[in-house]
Amino acid sequence: MDINQRIELINQVGEEVITDDDLKTLLETKKHPIAYDGFEPSGTSIHIAQGLLRAININKMTKSGVKFKILVADWHAWANNKMGGDLEKIQKVGKYLIEVWKACDMDLDNVEFVWASDLAKDDAYWKIVMNVARESTLNRVLRTTQIMGRSENDTLQASQIFYPCMQAADIFYLKADICQLGMDQRKVNVLAREVGEKLGFWKPVIISHHMLMGLSEPPKGEIDATEKAIAMKMSKSKPDTAIFMNDSFDDVKRKISKAYCPQGQVNDNPMMEYCKYILFEKFDKLVVERPEKFGGNMEICGYEELTKVYSEGKLHPIDLKNTVAKYLNELLEPVRKKLEHNKTAEKLYDEIKHFEVTR
Repeated sequence: MDINQRIELINQVGEEVITDDDLKTLLETKKHPIAYDGFEPSGTSIHIAQGLLRAININKMTKSGVKFKILVADWHAWANNKMGGDLEKIQKVGKYLIEVWKACDMDLDNVEFVWASDLAKDDAYWKIVMNVARESTLNRVLRTTQIMGRSENDTLQASQIFYPCMQAADIFYLKADICQLGMDQRKVNVLAREVGEKLGFWKPVIISHHMLMGLSEPPKGEIDATEKAIAMKMSKSKPDTAIFMNDSFDDVKRKISKAYCPQGQVNDNPMMEYCKYILFEKFDKLVVERPEKFGGNMEICGYEELTKVYSEGKLHPIDLKNTVAKYLNELLEPVRKKLEHNKTAEKLYDEIKHFEVTR
């Protein structure tokens, strides 16, 4: 695979790339660059944006020659008061979420799971954290608080000020050439680019992937594009507007039946997003099943065709919802079966499902 093909694959993942020139130089000088993503064990399940979509994106990255490190950010979740600030509970959730990841169709041969608590045992890590903090003003750090699902106007505990400094330090400690996280993590990745060379490191390339919409109606009124995307994204803290990897068939159908899906509207429509970012990545065509009196079955070969028929009113929202539910369940069923036959996952879930999930 030549450089242009590798860049094309990575660009399919990145809704924004900082910068194109830096990415090209990196791929020209390093056959197997390291990319990192981190996830907070902050809920008892992984939703499809973290599961199905994450696997799709990681597989494209690894196909382009990238090696991936996924950081289980247990100390970050602890600093952010997740699971009531109970580190032992956070770590049990993290172990379960790894089992869910393993059940996804992910290129695990090129993925390494790393625990933040292991990084925290090394004095060299804390030296990087301190140096990031020393090179950053308090106001600059506060501008990154959206990475924690917080706002600059929220009342923050002192522990939460550590979080952005730790996340920037993670990049350099893990020797990550690429930060491959969601658009909501952009600000701290930019902070890492600002301080990297000052600390004797490098400017990591930022590949920010799209944040999949939740099932509810988007916010109205004038709002910054990034803030809007964060407000719209699928979230564990709103379980009835998210589809989880271990949701039952009935759960998926029920949630989608109530989803926001205005007739003829392509943009800001979660059903269209799931088709674009997940279903057409896995299926060459979608077959819409409907009675003859409503036009009979319809084959749709690709997102462009779906956009056309839906915007023209040739496909009703109910039929689109039924189709999305059907094909999502096809993708989730193998995951459900693997988890059902995984004694470790079963034991962990029986314990963590009773944990209180805190914001």
